[in-house]
Amino acid sequence: MGGRRRPRGEARRWQFWIDRGGTFTDCLGRDPVTGAIRVAKVLSSDRAPLDGIRRILGRSDGDPIPPCDIRMGTTIATNALLERKGTPCALAITRGFRDLLAIGNQTRPDIFAIDIRKPEALYTRVVEVDARCDASGRAVVEPDIDALRRSLREVRGAGIDSLAVVVLHAYRSGALERVIGDVARDLGFRHVSLSHEVAAEIGMVGRGDTTVVDAYLTPLLRDYVAGLLRELPGSSLRMMQSSGGLTDARRFRGRNAVLSGPAAGVVATAHLAREAGLPGAIGFDMGGTSTDVSRYDGAYERVYETEVAGVRLRAPMMAIHTVAAGGGSICRARGGRLTVGPDSAGADPGPLCYGRAGARDLTVTDVNLALGRVLPDRFPLPLCREPVDAALAALASRVGRPPEEVAAGLFAIANHNMAEAIRQVTIARGRDVRDDALVVFGGAGGQHACAIARQLGIRTLLFHRFAGVLSAYGMGLADVTWHGEADAGRLAVDAGIAGALEPAFARLAAAGRAALRADGFTPDQIHTVRRVDLRYRGTETPIPVDVDDRADAAALRAAFEAAHERLFGYARPGHPIEVAAVRVETIARARPPDARRPLVAPAERPAPPPLRRTRVWAGDRFCDAPVYARESLAPGVRIAGPAIVVEDTGTVVVDPGFALAAIDADRIAVTATAATTTATARRRARASDRPDPVQLEIFNNRFMSIATQMGAVLRRTALSTNIRERLDFSCAVFDRDGGLVANAPHIPVHLGAMGESVRCTLAAHPDPQPGDVYATNDPAAGGSHLPDITVVTPVHDDRGVLRFFTASRGHHADVGGITPGSMPPFSRSIDEEGAVLRALRIVRGGRFDEAAVRAALSAGPWPARDPDANIADLQAQIAANRTGARLLRDTIDEYGLAVVDAYMRHVQDNAAAEVATEIAALPDGDHAFEDALDDGTPICVRISVSGDRMTVDFSGTGPQVDGNLNAPRAVTVAAVLYVLRALVGAPIPLNSGCLRNVSIRVPPGSVLDPAPGAAVCGGNVETSQRVVDVLLAALGKAAASQGTMNNLTFGDDTFGYYETIAGGAGAGPGFHGASGVHTHMTNTRITGPEVLEARYPVRLVQFSLRRGSGGAGRWRGGDGVVREIELLRPMCVSILSERRARAPFGLAGGHPGAPGRNLHNGAPLPGKVELDAAAGDRIRIETPGGGGYGPPDQAT
Repeated sequence: MGGRRRPRGEARRWQFWIDRGGTFTDCLGRDPVTGAIRVAKVLSSDRAPLDGIRRILGRSDGDPIPPCDIRMGTTIATNALLERKGTPCALAITRGFRDLLAIGNQTRPDIFAIDIRKPEALYTRVVEVDARCDASGRAVVEPDIDALRRSLREVRGAGIDSLAVVVLHAYRSGALERVIGDVARDLGFRHVSLSHEVAAEIGMVGRGDTTVVDAYLTPLLRDYVAGLLRELPGSSLRMMQSSGGLTDARRFRGRNAVLSGPAAGVVATAHLAREAGLPGAIGFDMGGTSTDVSRYDGAYERVYETEVAGVRLRAPMMAIHTVAAGGGSICRARGGRLTVGPDSAGADPGPLCYGRAGARDLTVTDVNLALGRVLPDRFPLPLCREPVDAALAALASRVGRPPEEVAAGLFAIANHNMAEAIRQVTIARGRDVRDDALVVFGGAGGQHACAIARQLGIRTLLFHRFAGVLSAYGMGLADVTWHGEADAGRLAVDAGIAGALEPAFARLAAAGRAALRADGFTPDQIHTVRRVDLRYRGTETPIPVDVDDRADAAALRAAFEAAHERLFGYARPGHPIEVAAVRVETIARARPPDARRPLVAPAERPAPPPLRRTRVWAGDRFCDAPVYARESLAPGVRIAGPAIVVEDTGTVVVDPGFALAAIDADRIAVTATAATTTATARRRARASDRPDPVQLEIFNNRFMSIATQMGAVLRRTALSTNIRERLDFSCAVFDRDGGLVANAPHIPVHLGAMGESVRCTLAAHPDPQPGDVYATNDPAAGGSHLPDITVVTPVHDDRGVLRFFTASRGHHADVGGITPGSMPPFSRSIDEEGAVLRALRIVRGGRFDEAAVRAALSAGPWPARDPDANIADLQAQIAANRTGARLLRDTIDEYGLAVVDAYMRHVQDNAAAEVATEIAALPDGDHAFEDALDDGTPICVRISVSGDRMTVDFSGTGPQVDGNLNAPRAVTVAAVLYVLRALVGAPIPLNSGCLRNVSIRVPPGSVLDPAPGAAVCGGNVETSQRVVDVLLAALGKAAASQGTMNNLTFGDDTFGYYETIAGGAGAGPGFHGASGVHTHMTNTRITGPEVLEARYPVRLVQFSLRRGSGGAGRWRGGDGVVREIELLRPMCVSILSERRARAPFGLAGGHPGAPGRNLHNGAPLPGKVELDAAAGDRIRIETPGGGGYGPPDQAT
């Protein structure tokens, strides 16, 4: 069983490589006598692997299966996570943190959702345990065994027999977790997952979520494996892990199973790339429900933390980007646009053409059938054309286009979505996609590959004969591996590093070798790879670096800085480097190294006669194309597109402008024969006053993708923790007049205000020259508060004519002012908040003007404290903007300037139409609401609706205040824009068009439009939240959310720390408010407990939900949180908060949420305070709950 070595007489037996996917299960069987490989594809079910084996062996259902060797990947774990159908489990966690995993990093998944839907927790019960370590691993609280036993016995009595155990800082010492685990096993828990064994790394949220995943999935997987093995007596069964390595089925664990199937596809991609001698390859795996994209350039790209189904997961995993675009993606029409995905018809009922009861939605598979790119007689299921034609006709009537044109448009949109995903994967890693080949697989990959390659500029595509089942093929190529990791305690990379690392390396390597020896491998078959995760001290993003037998400090630094330069665009010579984690991978090689077989076809030979000819949409038109059987293409055959090649497991469509060459019996290569990208795109898209519904969706997505890729570059290249870890930044694209065209989904308060910054920069520099870049943070010219610096880059065409702008706004760590961090709670003028940059030209003719930047940051009575850090982040913003400019120019090259210009207008027109529709759905008349800041300053709004037009009037709002709660007018407009975008409830870009039917009146000199020079740092973070509350309340859409960001700063002369803290969301008609989440104008992350304690001299006593703080109502408000911090040395503490005197209001009879409270050693503090605290003091912040909606006596 498992991986044990077999007696000599059993050496010759069948090998099966199986990929159990969401729709189909793919099986390959290797004949032990001939070596021939047979293929079977069956519908997925628990018994599908057995059915596939029997089909290959020619046996009937129920016949015994002879002993064989099986390698399998499965989506069981992924499906259980997605559908929340794992094993019921409980969580035992350090007291004070019962809600930590529910709060997570406090962000909300959809920044424009008023009804915030947080992922459902996997655990059903929580036990708080008096057990915690400090940051060094020393136990500071030990459990009361009797109390622990009583609590766990109660859980066990509820029928729960799987437990996840998470103790603070257990990655440093697992002793306390082992005590808890022993008690649980004594009480009859069948499975116990201990966090220090599951993921021995710092980060309580990620490690905790992973431990819960392990407890939730492992019993399920082991039951499934046991069931298979009962029907496979004498067989060995190995399972594919997310890392791309196999393990004995009995050691298969939940945390390693989530990417089980897709990981094998990466293994196969790597094999084909090595074999062909390709310098880089992109794996493109298009299946029924999604598409997986990966990259290989000589080494596997792995990640060690990701998010799956709303759950943070820490484990070694292949770097796979999954796109919600597959054969089952649903096609619709909305608001003048055709859309594809992200929702899917799934495997059941599946596409309309499957003919199943309950199938209602047109899908990409249906579209391919209508376009002739799927041949019914070569599909593994019988297909029905009639419901597809009916659905296309209905959709065509809605958009006023012929059905075939609609089908072609939907096909183009699907291709565009997948191409943009590939662009994002490559740009995020600092790569140029045009340098790579596309390795195509998955059942639907060959139907789309040429069209996607054309968009990306990829010239070489590779199709293996098992392309339709390549993940299953990858099972047979994979090694058996073991992965282990250990926290390194932030060891410095210095002269003593080798000796410091060796004990951890030796311990992990011994464990890995033991595991593989137990699996039947001899020591000479086992290879060990040692790695360290390195990072610059003060940052959170590590880079894995391989380590040879001598961990030489100089070599480690050189390797790390080279990788950092490649990934992030810069290195910091001399800056301290630390080791975040130690990793060991032990590998038992499955096969000899790949022999080199270049992609060179032998001498050309004639093509065989086609099976038939068929009508197919190829390129940009229907044409007559020959159909060839794959097995008839002898090496040397060359065929120019259009053509179709069919095989048992897939279809390859060769579009015009591409040519196929049969390399050998296993591989065909498809290469671009002409630069068709521009010509095809320009034929398809034309500038006109009336947008095409297909191109409207494509440009919507393209512009948003450009902004998203800008954000990836900014995060990758920035120095500041605020940008790189807290994600306090935004990127956007603007038209030549400064109108917002599209943004990435970042921070709402930035996005609405950035357009004003661009327009004011243009007003100050009406004739910007090519190569010039500007920086501004001026609140009187579109700025929000001074730490948020906007970098504006004009984009010119080849003739030097200004066409567009790209811009990025990032929260800098400090820009001066009377307190570190530039967020003083008692500032009274803008000078006290830091240096003001007024449309400063920071790049002139392509050269960075460092002298001008330093002069501006040093101006004023309280200059910036670390100009070097500001300059590093400004250069990162410049790089992000440059990326956006390049991508805009690429778009012009592809479609032409006139088309891009036209669709910049059209996407804004479309947003205007969508918002107009939402306005028209509101009752005509006036909708007014009034609230007040804690100091009594009124915030008043009257929203007048007439048809599809709206006036938002803030008359009656109080005057500018002496403190810093003044919100610049641009921030007020940003709040209105956010609300309008939230009302639409569909994925349209947030752009200037949203405001076209809206008139905004803000009294000059009011708290919402203060005079230049007013203090504003609190208006951006506090008053903006209150503006959103009154707008939503006036429209009856939601009660008040927490109405504050709960800004906390602490530090001394050696360091400073800043965070904002989540609270409760307001309820609305039909939904409860979410708990412990950031709302409305912010969505920044919070530092986890272990990282906080390891980096700063504090102890986090509690971080949990403030239960009962949400307002009662038919729909209750969300609860706030409690965050209590003990200071371990004297320091200065500042709090800038609202909603302490005035509670978040309820609506429609709902009760208010509880106001927030700030406490120092139990004594109340005001909402705005600065104090000198002593060692041992405790700061406790209880954030407000959200207001309730509707009478409580009608509670649901």
